[in-house]
Amino acid sequence: MTQTILIVEDKHKIASLLEDYLRLEHFQTTIISDGLAVLPCFEAGNFDLILLDIMLPGKDGLSLCREIRQQSNVPIIIISARVEEIDRLLGLELGADDYICKPFSPREVVARVKAIFRRINAPVQHNNEHFKLEEKSNQIILNGQPVELTQVEFQLLKTMYSHPGQIYSRQQFIDRIYTDHRVVSERTVDSHIKKLRKKLLSISEGFDCIHSVYGVGYKYEAPSKS
Repeated sequence: MTQTILIVEDKHKIASLLEDYLRLEHFQTTIISDGLAVLPCFEAGNFDLILLDIMLPGKDGLSLCREIRQQSNVPIIIISARVEEIDRLLGLELGADDYICKPFSPREVVARVKAIFRRINAPVQHNNEHFKLEEKSNQIILNGQPVELTQVEFQLLKTMYSHPGQIYSRQQFIDRIYTDHRVVSERTVDSHIKKLRKKLLSISEGFDCIHSVYGVGYKYEAPSKS
């Protein structure tokens, strides 16, 4: 199945270069140059990944990233010449999956795109457990069985799974997942984590991959082999 990529870039030369390299690797592409046209195009299409520039006419890329994350888990790679650390952190906290600084090699972009698709599409085996994230449906597949998750539960799991061993505080989860700035208590995060763990363990008692770190937060670790 051919994967489709939305390229959001207002510089025609850069957009065309990315399109050429991606099409050589058999990806389908659509180019959007105006920030105001991105959401209507995204909602009307069926895209598997977005390459998103920050500096755009009409609406900036960080705002678009936040709005897309409110309705979809589609992978987003931010591309920008703004290399300040605050922008990198802001982009990732808004839900971006990766960040590439300009100037860049188009081969590097293609490699990053492939790496994300490999992570998403390849089942992971932990101690004879087969585990796969389904980005589009808020599901995971565990030992061949689908596990339905809420949007928040999926984002919690995806955040931790993307960086195994990294400890996330409750506030970091709140900042990353609740991008509409609603008031959320840390106890709400605990409640979602509890429900998520219960769903995973209901399919496989051995799949205890979410660990609490007393006084700090939570992290993802693959179950150890017995």
